[in-house]
Amino acid sequence: MTAPAVPLLTPARERAMLWLLALTQFTVIMDFMVMMPLAPQLMQAFGIGPAAVSGAVSAYAWCAGLSGLLAATYIDRFDRKKLLLTMFCLFTVSNLACALAPNFHVLLWSRAFAGLTGGVLGAIVMAIIGDVIPSERRGAATGIVMTSFAMAAVGGVPIGVVLAAHFGWASPFFLLVVLSLLIWLGAARVLPSLTAHMGAAPTPLRQVLPKLLALFRERRHLEAFALSVVNMTAGMLVIPFISPVLVGNMGLAPADVTWVYLAGGCATIFTARLIGRWADRAGKQQVYRWVALLSIAPLLFMTHLPQLPLLALMLVFPFFMALVSGRTIPLQALLTTIPEPHKRGAFLSANSALQSLGSGLGAWLGGLTLQTDAAGHISGYGINGWLAAGLSLWTVWWVARVRGAAPQGAPA
Repeated sequence: MTAPAVPLLTPARERAMLWLLALTQFTVIMDFMVMMPLAPQLMQAFGIGPAAVSGAVSAYAWCAGLSGLLAATYIDRFDRKKLLLTMFCLFTVSNLACALAPNFHVLLWSRAFAGLTGGVLGAIVMAIIGDVIPSERRGAATGIVMTSFAMAAVGGVPIGVVLAAHFGWASPFFLLVVLSLLIWLGAARVLPSLTAHMGAAPTPLRQVLPKLLALFRERRHLEAFALSVVNMTAGMLVIPFISPVLVGNMGLAPADVTWVYLAGGCATIFTARLIGRWADRAGKQQVYRWVALLSIAPLLFMTHLPQLPLLALMLVFPFFMALVSGRTIPLQALLTTIPEPHKRGAFLSANSALQSLGSGLGAWLGGLTLQTDAAGHISGYGINGWLAAGLSLWTVWWVARVRGAAPQGAPA
């Protein structure tokens, strides 16, 4: 019995599928990102410091990593569409739990649940792209899906912050519940059934764990995993603390942070797709190398900010957003080419897990270096910038070692 073929989609349905995947990622990214600009309000509401907020970010990331690692044992055993819809439903429930949390401890557990559910969705999205989109067009497809980061920054996070300012910190999570339900309905209608990766017979359960361990015995996989983890750790040394620093050190009101993120998100709406198409033309490794190298300057600038007015921050933050988020686009497209097609889901789940662990490590280490004085000023942020710059330089060197499986052709 032969495996079913990957369905051929019309250009219109392919575009609709990619944008629905982007919207799915939008909810996951907004869920993760909104904690950062909400940090000052959470600190005030629950009487906690920046380290506690970074702990909540880390809890999400660590649980997302654990979930992604476990998903590597089953993600290739199911129809991608059914698995996506199931995990997205659970993710929606996790956001409802966050919105209803009566105290920080319950919120922390709810964030962990959100990590367990949302941590798998990114791997499923990238596996669908790898299954449906030919390798030579995956950079552009990844660019479309990665505009979810920009949409979250432009629309999701600012709206969430404004809602939180007027209706309380829980209101962004209620908004996520409503949006997720609408996107779920669209995905159920548009996404095709994807079972070609499953083969003629499912892998026996007794072979699932050995196959997972086998992923970590291939040198090609390990080199890609290392790049992915370090790339994420470098960014998360800086990103979770931008909002507290802008409020505590720059004197911005929490609502003004919305305008800074809005400016950055507007820039990435345009740059994400440009970087994706550039990666298809010039090569994913080469584009990653250039974008990662250029990202070092804004990493250092944001962690050594002089006293600037709001307008100046709105002018410089787009460079940070475009370059630090932009380097993930060629990286994600490159990662879809690393494994053989029948291992793609498991590989991307394991990679998603390791990325989440890298995020948690970066947020945790970043929180350790920071000190808050009685006036609310945060010190030690510059150390995070230098660490992030050093790790970024390492990825610029290491990416040359990361190569995909041969041959690189159309999806299986």
